[in-house]
Amino acid sequence: MVQDEPKGEVVAVGGASREKKANIFTRFIVFIRQVFAELRKVVTPTRKELLKFTGVVLGFVIVMMAVVYGLDILFSWLTTVVFGIPGA
Repeated sequence: MVQDEPKGEVVAVGGASREKKANIFTRFIVFIRQVFAELRKVVTPTRKELLKFTGVVLGFVIVMMAVVYGLDILFSWLTTVVFGIPGA
């Protein structure tokens, strides 16, 4: 049911019937093997790349905060114009 590929990847063999399902422990072992196979593919960024990515994310968050703040001010002004100031 399970076959190890030459690159260390674990894949299910095609053509297995639906009734012949592996037990829960075998499926769990296959899942853990696949997790480790994927983790071997992860590339850790260098310090320079990490700082650049962090700067991009923080810049995007600041821009989005400015957009939301601007829309909040716009809608506050719009509702004041449409409905007036209560009590005045």
